[in-house]
Parts: sequence; structure tokens; C-alpha cells
Amino acid sequence: MEPNPKRRIAILGSTGSIGTQALDVIGQHSDLFEVELLTANNNAGLLIEQARRFNPSSVVICNPTLYDEVAAALDPLYIKVFTGIDSICDLVAGDAVDMVLTAMVGFSGLRPTLAAIKAGKAIALANKETLVAAGATVIRLARQYGAPILPVDSEHSAIFQCLQGEHATLEKILLTGSGGPFLHSTHEELAAATREQALNHPRWKMGAKVTVDSASLMNKGLELIEARWLFNVDPKDIEVVIHPQSIIHSMVQFSDGCVMAQLSQPDMRLPIQYALSYPRRIDLNTQRLDFAGLSRLTFEKPDTERFPCLRLAYEALDKGGNATCTLNGANEVAVAAFLEGRIRFIEIPQVIDGTMARCPFIENPDIDQIYSTDFEAKRIASDIVNRIAN
Repeated sequence: MEPNPKRRIAILGSTGSIGTQALDVIGQHSDLFEVELLTANNNAGLLIEQARRFNPSSVVICNPTLYDEVAAALDPLYIKVFTGIDSICDLVAGDAVDMVLTAMVGFSGLRPTLAAIKAGKAIALANKETLVAAGATVIRLARQYGAPILPVDSEHSAIFQCLQGEHATLEKILLTGSGGPFLHSTHEELAAATREQALNHPRWKMGAKVTVDSASLMNKGLELIEARWLFNVDPKDIEVVIHPQSIIHSMVQFSDGCVMAQLSQPDMRLPIQYALSYPRRIDLNTQRLDFAGLSRLTFEKPDTERFPCLRLAYEALDKGGNATCTLNGANEVAVAAFLEGRIRFIEIPQVIDGTMARCPFIENPDIDQIYSTDFEAKRIASDIVNRIAN
């Protein structure tokens, strides 16, 4: 049998945490993958470095002021250089791309993901906001255009792996989370939490926005919304479990009471590689588990009093419609304001709650209404931030 041709990958957000680790995976398996497209927002230097190493056909630097710098650096390599989100949407739909890894941060990842889906591309999904903001639309279009969606988040990858080959009835998803850097912090300590403390995650190395979301447990809230759409489960059948060691990445419970779990060292390259290589499982140079050296694995319920962002996510998912899009937009504004030092950590959920109370509810939004909801939620959230900051 002839070997399969190389899978041609487009990496949207190649200079971020997920993107750089995906390139490490591809570098380990250059016989199986090749890079067709790399995109970045502002990190021109790293984008140039990545393009020189992996020699994609095209790159996109979204910030137009950096276009000349990138174009001049890559011109000798005959790599085509583009700018802007429209260019990304056009390129991911091209015949040269087999799979699109969506690792852009925030709502900006929705448009290119939809473009790739409509072109029937396989999607390795690392952009939470795509399903949080527009889950019903994204899943409907993926089915319509035959575009498989493969989860990259460690938790959703774990669930996906546990379900492989199973025909039993799924009873419950047990979505695990580390609890972040403030797991046992008091209300007083959370009120005084600094940017540096929030970014000091005990288990994972991630970008600033995702790390703050993990500290507030909003990351777990966004993931439960994702899980609802990825696995077509009722929200009441998704249980969040705090597991500080981050060895069990999530579990599934079947109707006979059996629970299956996926375990590994905390290393995002594993779920990234599983999505890129699916349905094959291939070698990865990563640390193996030493069960004799594991002192204990612990679990506890999340505290939604100290971490109300998780409660707000459950409420938005239960409400349905455009409520999760509103939640997401408000959270993006609130987290950015916290990182800029304009609001305190404990004021992040206040911004989200206030925005959800004011943003108009739409029960069955179309894609244009999703975009307008994101705009309006961010406008309202910015107004609330300004009032708090002043």
C-alpha cells in the first residue's frame, strides 16, 4: 500500500502558544505534515522565523502596518505575503489546504473558521470562541458541508478519545480543570489579585487571555459550552470537576456506570497532534506518566461563589440563543481591561453579568445577528469598564 500523502496544514495564529506547539509537532513529523499557510496578528518577527523554517506557500500578517517588513524578509524565499482577515478567509478555502488549525484568540477566529467549513476543510479547533459564540450555526454548517471538527483543547480531546470505538449511551461528561492559580484563594485575596498572579498558572503555559480565563474559571465555562455543541449533550449532563494535578484531562460516564478517562502529562502537543493525525495515533516525544511517582489524584467541586464566571457560563448556556455570544464578548473586554490594569480581577464577572443583563436577547440568531451581538456586547462591556475605571 502506498503511504498517505502529507497532510497540508494551515495554522491560524501560528505565533501563539497553540500555534508554536503545533509547529513543534509538525517538525517532529515532517514526513506526515507540511505547512501550507501561517498567520499572525502582530508578531512579525516570529512569523518570519517560522516561515523561514517551514517554508509555507503563503503567510498572512493581519496588521497591515507590518506587511512591508514581512514581505521584504520573505521575498527571497518566494513565499507569498498577504494582510488582513479577508486574505485568511480566502486562503483557507483554497485547494492546497487539507486541514485548518484555528488557534486565533477571541471572536476574530469565527470568520476564517466559517470560511474553512464552507470549503469542506477538516477543522482542528483550538479557538473556543467559535463554538461559544455561534455553536448552533457552526455545527449545522459543518454537517452541511461535510467538514469534520476535531477538538484541540486538552479536555475536549480527552472526551473525544474516550468515545472512540464506543457505541454505548453517553450519560455524562466529566470536564476536568486545574482550578488555576487562585483555587484556594479567599475573597480578600481575589480582591487583591494582581496581573502577575493571574498569569502564573500552576500547570499550563498559555497565552495571557486564556490564562486569565483559567484563573477566573471562565475557561471552564467556555469549555462546557463547547462540549455541549461538540458532543451534542444536554448542559445538565456536563459536570465540571476540579482536578489540580491535571493528569486526568476529562472523563466520560456511560449508561452502565462505567467511567473512562484519558490521562497524560500536561502537554498540549498531545491533543494538537491527535487532531492533526486523526484517526492515526503517532509517536510523540513527550514525558510519560510515572504512576509509582504519582502521590495522589484529587478532585473537588468548583466554587461558583468565589468564581462566578463559571455560574454565568452555565446560565448563558441554559438561556440559549445569543446569550453565550454576549457572555463571550463581555469576557473578552473584561479580561483585556484587567490585563491593562483598568479593573480588578473580581470585577471581571461584574462586567460580564452587567452586560448580559443589558444586551438584547435573540432566541434564534443568524450569523449576522451573532456578529451584531458581539459588537453590542463589547460596546456595553466597555461602557461598564469605563464606569468602573473612573
